[in-house]
Amino acid sequence: MAQATMQDKQGILLEAGTNEFEILEYYLFDQSFGINVHKLREIVPFCREELTTLPDSHPSLLGTLLLRGDTIPLISLADHIGKHLDPAKVAVTSDSAVQTRQVVLVCEFNDEVISFLVDGVDQIHRLSWSQVKPMDQFFESYRPRFTGTVTVGERDILIVDMEHIAYEIFGDGEHYAGGDEEVEASSSRKENRADVKLFFAEDSAIIRQGIMRVLKQAGYDLAQSYGDGLACWNAIQQAKEEGELPALVVSDIEMPELDGLALCRRIKEDQLLRQIKVVMYSSLINENTSHKCVEVGADDFTSKPDVSKVVALVDKYCLVEE
Repeated sequence: MAQATMQDKQGILLEAGTNEFEILEYYLFDQSFGINVHKLREIVPFCREELTTLPDSHPSLLGTLLLRGDTIPLISLADHIGKHLDPAKVAVTSDSAVQTRQVVLVCEFNDEVISFLVDGVDQIHRLSWSQVKPMDQFFESYRPRFTGTVTVGERDILIVDMEHIAYEIFGDGEHYAGGDEEVEASSSRKENRADVKLFFAEDSAIIRQGIMRVLKQAGYDLAQSYGDGLACWNAIQQAKEEGELPALVVSDIEMPELDGLALCRRIKEDQLLRQIKVVMYSSLINENTSHKCVEVGADDFTSKPDVSKVVALVDKYCLVEE
């Protein structure tokens, strides 16, 4: 079983920009799922007596837990994604004991702490993002809830997008969708933005569409988006051959195929490409990951979901002072 606390996780995390990452494998009944260790603050046993239920709340929100003086919302992950326990199967399953050891994954992202109830945890796996395959378009309706799938041994592990689930429950998804974001867009500034070529790498279609909408609204007509770091890298290589490099790349960190840190390192280690400004835009931005952003040569970084910050940073590095 994984350790009960993630306080020492910084010691086992990998060098920045290697395209490697670590996931904790956990279970919902008989199926394996995974979460990026970066998002885990700690793992605690589930104690129903410590749960405070909330009236008229979302069906997946069990209530709140009091953890060392902090009140933290608790989400039933099985309820939310429809992976319910089957009592008949539990009764005959040799490994059914795992169902009696429910634990709480205490997560931290976007400067928020949210917990998720799961049926058990196994171990931490060190993997490469190149092993993570995006969800097939056949499963389009499920894609927002999962970053992708990875095979470990003979098991397929679905990597759950905890942030997206939190947004579905707490109704903050409009931040990623662009919402009613307003950006400064005077005629002169819009004209200057229109000539700036920039690339945006993000695996979430919802976030990608929202950011692109705001960038276009702001006047960045030449902005182009890509569904993962590898697609963005290939586009940069093509632009290099054509002699039309983008001025700036905005990139998420967690992405299948090639993550944002590895993408940034590739750009900054290339003698010609290093002139491209790189801004990291991720829910994982904290003290540890900000150091990693600097380590791979990122010019700046900002945390999701504030879309206006993205436009401000693009302006900072791409527009001449008026």
